[in-house]
Amino acid sequence: MFITFEGIEGTGKSTQITKIKEYYESQGKEVFLTMEPGGSRVGTELRKMLLHVDNKDITPITELFLYLADRAQHIAQVIRPALEEGKVVLCDRFADSTIVYQGYGRGLDTQVLKQLNEVAVDGLWPDLTIILDIDPEIGLKRAMLRNIEDGKAKEEGRFEAEHISFHNRIREGYLTWAALNRDRIKIVNAAATPEDVFDRIKNVLEAYQPKSS
Repeated sequence: MFITFEGIEGTGKSTQITKIKEYYESQGKEVFLTMEPGGSRVGTELRKMLLHVDNKDITPITELFLYLADRAQHIAQVIRPALEEGKVVLCDRFADSTIVYQGYGRGLDTQVLKQLNEVAVDGLWPDLTIILDIDPEIGLKRAMLRNIEDGKAKEEGRFEAEHISFHNRIREGYLTWAALNRDRIKIVNAAATPEDVFDRIKNVLEAYQPKSS
């Protein structure tokens, strides 16, 4: 099973993915955690380029193709092999991020982005995608504080440095994209304690899973 997690900066994806990993492992499942960008060796180098605050001059088209390259490598080297081994794969961001950030955020054509992602994912879309939704001002403050605490304000702060209007477009983009893909994408309100958010996610997971699992 392949599950991805999406949302604006600061929604608590990392915290929830760790909790979900423990939840599945308690059921005897083997779980593999990964992320984009940076889930492969090549992706680690691409992540440095994509997220460093000094790279503000990256054009939207360049940004798009760097993300697609990261994804193609990630699928081939990491995600598909893990799934073939029977693992539950939990991924922090995936193709929906590109459609929302480069489409609704940067203004590129979302249908073209979907077509390009079809090539990058090589037929492998998530079984389930969970969007953690929160007010952009709250999420942005959380993300900036996290980067400062982790010592990554420059290394991973390029998107946090965007104007609040950009983050508002991203949130609206996620909600719009989710409405167009209701079967796969589920929205969870992230404006609560981590425990309450986890309970909400667990309800989504339990509703999705076959009764025999």
